[in-house]
Amino acid sequence: MATEKDRPWVMRTYAGHSSAAESNALFRRNLAKGQTGLSVAFDLPTQTGYDADHVLAKGEVGKVGVPIAHLGDVRALFDQIPLAQMNTSMTINATAMWLLALYQVAAQEQGALPDELTGTTQNDIVKEYLSRGTYAFPPDASLRLTTDLIAYTVANVPKWNPINICSYHLQEAGATPVQELAFALSTATAVLDRVRDGGQVPPERFGDVVQRISFFVNAGVRFIEETCKMRAFVRLWDELTLNRYGVTDPKARRLRYGVQVNSLGLTEAQPENNVQRIVLEMLGVTLSKNARARAVQLPAWNEALGLPRPWDQQWSLRMQQVLAYESDLLEYDDIFDGSHVIEAKVDELVAGAREEIDRVQAMGGAVAAVESGYLKQALVASHAERRQRIESGEHVVVGVNKFENTEPSPLTADLDTAIQTVDPAAESAALESLRRWRAERDDKAVEVALAKLREAAKGTDNLMPVTLECARAGVTTGEWAGVLREMFGEYRAPTGVSGSVGVSGGGEAIAAVREKVTTTSEELGGRLRFLVGKPGLDGHSNGAEQVAVRARDVGFEVIYQGIRLTPEQIVAAAVAEDVHCVGLSILSGSHMELVPQVVAGLREAGLEDVPVVVGGIVPDADARTLLAAGVAAVYTPKDYDLTGMMSNVVDVIRHANKL
Repeated sequence: MATEKDRPWVMRTYAGHSSAAESNALFRRNLAKGQTGLSVAFDLPTQTGYDADHVLAKGEVGKVGVPIAHLGDVRALFDQIPLAQMNTSMTINATAMWLLALYQVAAQEQGALPDELTGTTQNDIVKEYLSRGTYAFPPDASLRLTTDLIAYTVANVPKWNPINICSYHLQEAGATPVQELAFALSTATAVLDRVRDGGQVPPERFGDVVQRISFFVNAGVRFIEETCKMRAFVRLWDELTLNRYGVTDPKARRLRYGVQVNSLGLTEAQPENNVQRIVLEMLGVTLSKNARARAVQLPAWNEALGLPRPWDQQWSLRMQQVLAYESDLLEYDDIFDGSHVIEAKVDELVAGAREEIDRVQAMGGAVAAVESGYLKQALVASHAERRQRIESGEHVVVGVNKFENTEPSPLTADLDTAIQTVDPAAESAALESLRRWRAERDDKAVEVALAKLREAAKGTDNLMPVTLECARAGVTTGEWAGVLREMFGEYRAPTGVSGSVGVSGGGEAIAAVREKVTTTSEELGGRLRFLVGKPGLDGHSNGAEQVAVRARDVGFEVIYQGIRLTPEQIVAAAVAEDVHCVGLSILSGSHMELVPQVVAGLREAGLEDVPVVVGGIVPDADARTLLAAGVAAVYTPKDYDLTGMMSNVVDVIRHANKL
């Protein structure tokens, strides 16, 4: 039975690169094509609270998003885009308070009032410790920033979503649907408990807090299961907000969520297959009216190859528009109501999630389960199981481990033009802009604002008002975060590798490589030691963790110290641990700057016989350059056979030692 046609969801494209001015031009082009909201990608220095001239920012500026160092950058980013009428989502966590302050000040300069602003700051720090790695401060201090921002927006920016609890990256890090539900809802509980108990929001306004909580989820290709997952999410959230927090208004308890469909499942091999994957994943979060996403952004078909071009992003936007405007999807009530198949699956997911939530609560909640390493270990183990199913062929990935024969693809005939490359001058332009900004601002006003921030951080006052003062005074991202690092300290999250169980299957292949490792160890007079390193600011550590677990399975002694290391720290670890091979994992595109620094550092330290291998999203042309510059091997997403990769690493070590 057709009903009145629904309004389409907000359609976004996750975008931003190189500079504020270039990203502004891209935003305006996308809006002109019918996109109905903005989704801002920030570069890694901005996400982790460093200015472009910090040692860790080298090679990372403008790569995975737009660099924002100060108020001038935000003015340029939203030039001629009326923020009073725009719905803007910002994928920002550790520095969420800072970016919202810059956004609010820039909007006020345009004449917009705080209560006119609509959009979302992701601001979910828990999953950063588990999957994305863009945290800056320890959990307790980070949670203070999160809850201060929630309390401030509920009172002053009432249409803003101050947090987007984000299960998206949990699925990328290996979460099953049950884990995705349970860990996201445990995070929501930790945040809401903290807001409720913090005293900044009066009890009668707590329904307003709940109503402004949104979620950001991942939709994989098993779209029936994903549909059921979202229906389970709706049910569990309704229960939680009614029973634990006493929210009686059903409208305030509605699950509000946005989606980026699964980039992890996109393949480098036969990338044209990614188009149908993306469409199926979109269906999982749009088909069920009662569990439909409020906002959708889709990756592009060539994301496993490199940075998508504007045309690729347009193609993904058009997929949404065809579904919303050409199909009859929005003309009907929920098409799954009354389906016993769907109901049974939803019941199963709800029961599994409740059990896992109880387990996390018994440990003291999500933050305690991060600090103990439980959540990270659970994800690394789930991811290892998934990898194993792909390698054994039990889990089919079309074009990768089955149906590999292919016609030559016109889409990838010229790979160097099939992706966007970031202007290498972006970093030097950002450095020049930063130098100019510092030279032209009022240093006294900056000092006063930072002193107030330092003082507020010592106490319990809400940090947003002093952060707004810092934004207006011309403070930079690195200066704001630097004061808080000084006050709160830094943090290194558990890696989840030490407690993770490796493969149970793959017996013969594993045994053969293990024998090869043993033989080579004997010939070299000691167990083979493999250093897995994450140079720069790229915090996507899933691949590095899986390599570390498999290397241990085949008999290597593995040294893995987690994310965010300088090339100098990696070289120092290689010397101290007397390793036989260094494996570098980089997914942010900064491989051309960081890898040669590690290679040069090892040579300077006299480790000529220690080969370097590299894994990540490395375009062919870059791989050739790295191999010519002394890298022994380059592995990309098409190299899904980890055991075969380990065998190859042993060959590389044997060759380097002339065995």
